[in-house]
Amino acid sequence: MSKVVGPNGVGRRQAMKHLLWGGAGVVWTFAGGVPRSLRVGEEAEAGEMRGFTFGQISDSHIGFKAGAHPSAQDTLVDAVGRMAALKPDFVIHTGDVSHLSTAGQFATAADIMQGVKRDVYYVPGEHDTIGDEGKLFFQRFGRGRGTGGWYSFDAHGVHFVGLVNVVKLTQTGLGWFGPEQLKWLGEDLRHRSASTPIVAFTHMPMWSIYPQWGWGTEDAAPALAALRRFGSVTILNGHIHQVIQKVEGNVTYHTAYSTAFPQPSPGVGPGPGPLQVPADKLKTLLGIRRLDFVADRVSLTDTTLAD
Repeated sequence: MSKVVGPNGVGRRQAMKHLLWGGAGVVWTFAGGVPRSLRVGEEAEAGEMRGFTFGQISDSHIGFKAGAHPSAQDTLVDAVGRMAALKPDFVIHTGDVSHLSTAGQFATAADIMQGVKRDVYYVPGEHDTIGDEGKLFFQRFGRGRGTGGWYSFDAHGVHFVGLVNVVKLTQTGLGWFGPEQLKWLGEDLRHRSASTPIVAFTHMPMWSIYPQWGWGTEDAAPALAALRRFGSVTILNGHIHQVIQKVEGNVTYHTAYSTAFPQPSPGVGPGPGPLQVPADKLKTLLGIRRLDFVADRVSLTDTTLAD
């Protein structure tokens, strides 16, 4: 059984038409291997954090500016300031750092992200791989050694896996891990105890939210098969610029807000893309997330940049 909570619930050129519009900070704390989140923007809570804390930022789209929307640079500065106040151990960025994969946009994003004053772990979005399959992105942000950019690390008893599903897209615009990465994932997880908490993070969703818009990953099934034996699996992604949650057994999926612009609800309107909203409403659709895990109870709270 699964539970989904959300709003209103071909070639590469066509795929990129959809994917070029394909969410944004989350603060997490781990105590005794159990994930728990804290409210972003409340300094009092920063001093009360116990255990292990990390942040998530997504879809900053540096270089984007349209209509009434202010520079995406300005809204990322806002999100980073809120994140820095929480003093997380490190931060994860789940892709679309840039809007057009230029060296200047990557440099600007990296400079702003220094404001969190913590190490940042990145995975690319499809906007970060335009024209060069992510060469510039991986030169600046990559951590994978001798791979296609995927990697893992351990922190306080939690195993983190950064996956890449945007370099090779399917003809229908869905994400794609590919056999080499899937084989690596199986080997990476093989000798780990089933009691180890797992956090997997990638850009495009690992579950089919709306395949017609490329909102899914075609070969996610074998990756999920490798993850399901673990008692606690949290999967984080960006790409769709809105909050949707799915719970499927011991696996929870969480999409994230963008720090740049909102997108329409799945299937609403002609396709994905920046959602035009009144200027005074924009920050109510951009934001950061609070996620609390206490034993077997999960509480999810999202805070917008307007709060």
